[in-house]
Amino acid sequence: MGDYAGAFGTSGSAGEGWAALDAEVAATREAEEQAAPKRAETGRAARTAEREAARQLSMTVPVDVAAVLTAALGLVDAEMPLGGPAVVAPALLARVRGLAQLANVVDTALAHAVRAAECAQAAEFDGHKTMRAWLPGHLNISPATAARVVRAGRPLEQLPRWDTAAREGRVTPDQTATVARVATPARLATATELGVDVHGEDGLDATLLGCATGQSPDALPAMVKRALDWIDPDGPEPDPTKQREFHMSPSPNGGGTFHGRLDAVGYEKLATAVTAFQQAGRCADDDRSHAQQMGDALVQLSDNALASATTPMLRKSHAHIAATIAAEDLLDTETVAGAARLGSGQQVSNDIARQIVCDSIITRILFGPDGVPLNIGRAQRLVPAHIRRAAEARDGGCVFTGCSAPTWWCDAHHVAEWIADHGDTSVENTALLCERHHTQVHHGYAVRWDPDERRWRTFRENGTEIITGYPPAAAPA
Repeated sequence: MGDYAGAFGTSGSAGEGWAALDAEVAATREAEEQAAPKRAETGRAARTAEREAARQLSMTVPVDVAAVLTAALGLVDAEMPLGGPAVVAPALLARVRGLAQLANVVDTALAHAVRAAECAQAAEFDGHKTMRAWLPGHLNISPATAARVVRAGRPLEQLPRWDTAAREGRVTPDQTATVARVATPARLATATELGVDVHGEDGLDATLLGCATGQSPDALPAMVKRALDWIDPDGPEPDPTKQREFHMSPSPNGGGTFHGRLDAVGYEKLATAVTAFQQAGRCADDDRSHAQQMGDALVQLSDNALASATTPMLRKSHAHIAATIAAEDLLDTETVAGAARLGSGQQVSNDIARQIVCDSIITRILFGPDGVPLNIGRAQRLVPAHIRRAAEARDGGCVFTGCSAPTWWCDAHHVAEWIADHGDTSVENTALLCERHHTQVHHGYAVRWDPDERRWRTFRENGTEIITGYPPAAAPA
């Protein structure tokens, strides 16, 4: 600003001084408005460069792995053998066998690397407690596959002969997962105490390997079961809770699959409940298969449980189904595929959303032009239910990179702290974080909203960004 001392002194005109000041303020404002787009573009460019640098750092592949990967890329597009069936068939089968052996070798290398990362607690670097938690979000694999990969590295430490065969690709990952049941330090120690030779020429290690490589596929599980029965023929009465497991995996095209196992009493309870609904749901001319009837019965059992209002309270409300859909899509009489998003992240049509709405509470959430729900203000510190619902609609679960925790596991976190940073209690300043990652963010990690890509980004304590997925592979030379 210029020097207006004279203009506002006794010797000058106050009106002229104010006019000059107004003119300069207007000029300054005009200059600011003209510079704003350039600053915004510069800011976007800087953020883009920062993201690319972080990605390059995170996606650097070790030299030895890169060399093998580059060579392997040529295998996909290699020319197939030509000639008659007597020539082509043996060549193709030999190729399949060789590639399967190569895949076994790579799986073994992965198992060793994951085991080393597990022992070094490397997952902590990206804010996760275990490699089993890190693998699904960062490598896009199912939780069940992640569990298998983690388990695969453990028996390799206990059975040297098996490990050698795995390194050569002569045993499969499934076979390694089978022997993992008996190849625990505790069970091998018990076997040694009972006089079993574990590592000798004719020991347990060699016997298991011989069974895996020289007998039918179903022989190894039977041998492992016999070994377990011999090591602990009686044992204490098993804890039923340790015999129960249940895995659910969403399918890419909607819906999902599940598998698991139960103890005798637990299975009886589930079978009785589901069968009751299956029998009650049968009617004349019912053309559903038995499997379809049982599937419908399981859904009906779930419906009844959710409608009973006796389900546990999750984040201030009973367990319930949530569907997020634009108002115009909800009212559209034409079918719009993928218009609504369920709480699990799966997408359904507006027709299915209307079916859910028939017996539901509708909450209206307003969004701004940038796709972020509108600011609701700083009236209180604790996030009220309506702000949380808006954050759930936007985030769909924990926003920490690589985490798939659902909304009902999450806390509502003030990105700019309410006390220290005078942050608003608003949707823009709220991020959903599971308990573990909420703790991580309060101990050095950071989550930031990217306005350009309209998504959350996560940064480590050292300022580098956590990146998931795989780097682009270089074409073979």
